[in-house]
Order: sequence, then structure tokens, then C-alpha cells
Amino acid sequence: MTVNQILSTKGREVYSIVSTITVFEALRVMGEKNIGAILVIEDGALKGILSERDYARKIVLKDKSSKKTPVSEIMESDVVTVKPSDNLDYCMELMSKRRIRHLPVIENGEIIGLVSIGDVVKSIIEVQKETIKHLDSYISQ
Repeated sequence: MTVNQILSTKGREVYSIVSTITVFEALRVMGEKNIGAILVIEDGALKGILSERDYARKIVLKDKSSKKTPVSEIMESDVVTVKPSDNLDYCMELMSKRRIRHLPVIENGEIIGLVSIGDVVKSIIEVQKETIKHLDSYISQ
């Protein structure tokens, strides 16, 4: 299964913010959209990603103010991305090695979606269920 197959089921909607807003404002958007990470896009280019983990580790634990700190101070600017043709094993490997939970999907220089660790795990489970079903059917014949 590929990233493109996940996006065809999940959808390609991507939420984004700019790096100049405060962390508090970004968290408000994330809460409204019920998402754990949001892309930072400026002039059509991916500049970073902000996650709940960034907030917890870089604001809460450092006793900073989310209402005064701009997103640019705590966002991850070295964003790991994938292509629609990448397979789920590759995504899982990237997420495990880099200890990340979200992968923006880039095609021809454009952001066309975002996959989370939950999306990848759910899809892997579905593939495994299908494999078990086929094996069970084969053994039963």
C-alpha cells in the first residue's frame, strides 16, 4: 500500500498557519480542527511543522508563554516529507527512526496531503487483515 492510497481514503485536506502567529493561536486552530500537528506554510512553501509535542517540550517544560511566543521559535523547520508513491513500510521506518508522527506529502513541489502515524498503522492493519483473510480462505479450501 502507498501513501497515495491512504490519501485517497483519508482525503487531502491540509491545515496550515504562518510562522508569525503565536503558539497559542496555532493551538487554537489545532483544537478547532482536532489535529495534533499543523503545517507552517508561507508563500506556498513548507517552512515547518508544529506539533503538540513541540508545545509540551518547548513551551510548557521551559515555562514560556504560548501567548507571547511566535510559532517560528518552536516549530520544526527540518521537515521530513514523503511522496505519494512511497510505501507504508518506508513511512513507518522514517517515523520510527526520526521519532516523528506526521509526514507531509509532496508531489511536484506541492503539498498534497499529510499522513499521521495513526493513518499508517490503520492502513497496515487493514493490509494484514486482508492477508489473513486470503490465507484463511486458502487453508479452508
